[in-house]
Amino acid sequence: MSENQNNYAFIDSQNVNLAIRDQGWILDFRRFRKYLEDKYNISKAFIFIGYINTNQNLYTSLQKDGYILVFKPTLHLPDGKAKGNVDAELVLHTMIEYPNYDKALIVSGDGDFYCLVDYLKREDKLLKLMIPNRNRYSSLLRKFSQEIVFMNDLRGKLEYKRQ
Repeated sequence: MSENQNNYAFIDSQNVNLAIRDQGWILDFRRFRKYLEDKYNISKAFIFIGYINTNQNLYTSLQKDGYILVFKPTLHLPDGKAKGNVDAELVLHTMIEYPNYDKALIVSGDGDFYCLVDYLKREDKLLKLMIPNRNRYSSLLRKFSQEIVFMNDLRGKLEYKRQ
């Protein structure tokens, strides 16, 4: 990968958060942003996230850490949980930004992104498909095994540690 490559990351925040927490740890988003910059030359990192007005501190913190936030309105389900499915936004923004980056890093284990990853690969615009949990992700994505990197092994580098 060339040093001067201009790469963008497109991050499915809910998929990442749930998959990492399932493994018993919490992602340090500041360290993750720095890791993406250093390892993959990511100049812009878009994070797709459901909007909940009580989460202002989280949003401010993510922006300070260098992420570009793309919000999806959330629905409140009968069980009290908020649902903000960001799949369409992630695909749309990846295509809106298409002329502006050399390669895209897609961060999700969700099979709904199969068509996007497939297209980017065919157009030689896919940098990597970063999957949060090697033990739980859509089998549709197995086709891209050569392009997949798993976050399981990054716990030592990227785990949030309370100060």
